[in-house]
Amino acid sequence: MSTGRFRVRASVVDWTIAVGVAAALLITGLSGQRSGTSLDLLGYTSLAAGGLVLAARRRAPVVVLAVTGLCAVAYQAAGFDVPAVAYLFAVYAAVRAGRRTVTVAASVIMLAALPLAAMASGLHDTGEAFAQARGALELAWLIAAGAAGEALRQAERRAEEAERTREEIARRRADEERLHIARELHDSLVHQISIIKVQAEVAVHVARKKGEPVPEALLAIQEAGREATRELRATLEVLRDDDTAPPRGLDHIPALVERARTTGLDATLTIRGERPDVPAALDRTVYRIVQESLTNIARHAAAATASVQIDYRPGALAVRIDDDGTATPGTAPVPGVGLLGMRERVTALGGRLRAAPRGEGGFSVQAELPLERAS
Repeated sequence: MSTGRFRVRASVVDWTIAVGVAAALLITGLSGQRSGTSLDLLGYTSLAAGGLVLAARRRAPVVVLAVTGLCAVAYQAAGFDVPAVAYLFAVYAAVRAGRRTVTVAASVIMLAALPLAAMASGLHDTGEAFAQARGALELAWLIAAGAAGEALRQAERRAEEAERTREEIARRRADEERLHIARELHDSLVHQISIIKVQAEVAVHVARKKGEPVPEALLAIQEAGREATRELRATLEVLRDDDTAPPRGLDHIPALVERARTTGLDATLTIRGERPDVPAALDRTVYRIVQESLTNIARHAAAATASVQIDYRPGALAVRIDDDGTATPGTAPVPGVGLLGMRERVTALGGRLRAAPRGEGGFSVQAELPLERAS
């Protein structure tokens, strides 16, 4: 939204400058003593066109440079002794856009063409023609316009570099903090939970070996230890997963489906449409949605089948994961960490996520992500 407003304001400024320069050139041309020749129409047209074309100086600086130069030569040849103000604006814009070589070449041509245009207007004295050309385009003003454009270009480049540096520092600090949290979790929790799990499994094994009944509380501790270990390992994997590592995305989804089959789940993968260029953030998000959905199906759904559908649509990518588990339309899903993480990822990319029981039974996760927002 802010980018759109900036473009509108820039366009208004450009048109204001263009109309102002065109009006100034026309007023200067009209204030001169005209001879009433047929070249007047060419002169006035060149004056107006040379100013109005400045409205496109941001989008096409080289084209504007050429047009304003040709217009200046044209109205000088028509007998209008008017300064080449529009050309100075074009020099500033072209140098600011980084087109220094083209600007220097065009300016050399202009300095040579203006005296010839003055002579073509009827001035037979060479000195007078050069004096009129020098009055139309002073070398000092030409250098000043180029220097101003170069100074602003350098300032903008330094500002962009500073912004990139700040972003890199913030990203590095975030990565360091994430790795620090991962180390703390590993050192403090994983070791202790592993001890609890091992001790519980040993106690269960000893009780069964002696033929004694295993207390339900001990079995619950054993299962909770296993589940906590799996959850912590998954959390540590996410924390240690940064953008510098090879990202997992759409190309790795078939492996996820195949892995789900090894657990006894009848999982299928369907892909529709032609795959476009997918931004890295969207690529990674779709993988995480499928990964989390299949993990939830294996752990909680008690499902026999699951289907993963990826649909490439114009300007969007849709993914859907269905199962035939025990979820029913009357039961609202409990928003766990995995579901909240999926929703946050999808929302950050400007997409929509729906996770709810299906009417025919089972659970469905559906996400639609726009391609433009993720780029």
